[in-house]
Amino acid sequence: MTSFLHASDGPGLRPTAERYAPVKPVIDSRPSPLEWIRSRRADRETRRAEIAHQRAAQRLEALGHNWRVLDLQATAGSDRMSFLAVGPGGIFAVTVKDHGRSRVSFAGDVVQIDGRRPKYVQEARKNAKLAATALSRIAGVSVPVMPVLAFAGSGTISVYGMPKGVIISSYQELGRVLNSRGQRLAPGTVEKIYALAADPATWLNPPYVPLAERYRWYPEGDSSTADKTRKAG
Repeated sequence: MTSFLHASDGPGLRPTAERYAPVKPVIDSRPSPLEWIRSRRADRETRRAEIAHQRAAQRLEALGHNWRVLDLQATAGSDRMSFLAVGPGGIFAVTVKDHGRSRVSFAGDVVQIDGRRPKYVQEARKNAKLAATALSRIAGVSVPVMPVLAFAGSGTISVYGMPKGVIISSYQELGRVLNSRGQRLAPGTVEKIYALAADPATWLNPPYVPLAERYRWYPEGDSSTADKTRKAG
């Protein structure tokens, strides 16, 4: 039988399976306009937060040689609490927020910025409690930590009533505010607390201990006490 195809016809004329395969649709991997806007907004907020963090760090570095400042975002991997400042005036968990050019209004625990009411005061208290819990667990004694909420924007801050137990400050005034707390800690105590805080293990969650083990009142392997308890029951 004579073939109708010749070598000179070229590969393009050969009836291969590829020629008759279905055409795959082209998937557009580009983000939608809404996703693009959200991504840009998130990137902008991240950059603003980083700039605010750096500004607050510069102000805290100028506190003086009697103070020790720990960047918790670098040490403890915290994305909420910014700094821990330890000095003569005490121990302070500093939470930094950037409000840009917007006006900030305080009325007790209520913060209002551009019609929004973010839970900044509650967040600052929670951060201070987390720091106090971590330091107290490692030190073996109660270590009080004061919450500080610092704003790193250029807008005005209006206060109609201070929140209870929380220090409010602009990042420019951080040094003056913390230095005005007086002499509460001795230099040796400042160094000891800072050494504990600088250890990354301080900020790790402790290993889980079963409830029965936490409340065991007789030594391991001592069954006599347990037997007496059962007999008494």
